[in-house]
Amino acid sequence: MKKWSLGEKGKFSQKKLLWGVIGIAALILVYNFGVVALVEAKKKADDEIALKQRILLKYAEILQNRKAVEESIEQTQKQSEEIQKRLLPGETPQLGAANLQDIVKRLAEKNGIALRSFRILEPKEISVYRRIALQIDFNPISNLTSLSQFLFDLETQDKELMISEMDLLVFNPRMPNNIQGNMVISGLMKGSIGQEKGRGR
Repeated sequence: MKKWSLGEKGKFSQKKLLWGVIGIAALILVYNFGVVALVEAKKKADDEIALKQRILLKYAEILQNRKAVEESIEQTQKQSEEIQKRLLPGETPQLGAANLQDIVKRLAEKNGIALRSFRILEPKEISVYRRIALQIDFNPISNLTSLSQFLFDLETQDKELMISEMDLLVFNPRMPNNIQGNMVISGLMKGSIGQEKGRGR
């Protein structure tokens, strides 16, 4: 039977231990620089993706709000343009009153109503508008339908007019076919505040 010498056996054990230590060290290095690095890289990539997603959501929210604001501004501008169309034209109260008088004359002639007199009342500032008022006196009217149609035409034509006062005299209440009286017709035009804002743009 062959016998191993103690020296050779000791050398073999030391060599085996050395390779074992080298193997464990290699495994530790692979774990640290491989697995751990991959895990950290994945975590970093996930964090960056989450951050970019939050940024994209924020941008989407800003764009959505901007669209809503732009639509609101556009709608307000359209409403403002519609209001401007219904105002009496003119840069001064005198011009506004002249335009109002022309409208009233035209509608009165259309409905066969004879106007006896016109009186322009003092203009009144109302916020960014100026109210122009015109008092008219008309001759006796034998046709009630003509007066009704005149009032209807005043309130439905393209400018925003209103009848703020009306005083009618009926000669025979049992047969109200002869009426005379007066009324105050008002319209709006751009006021001094609105003109200053317009020039400031």
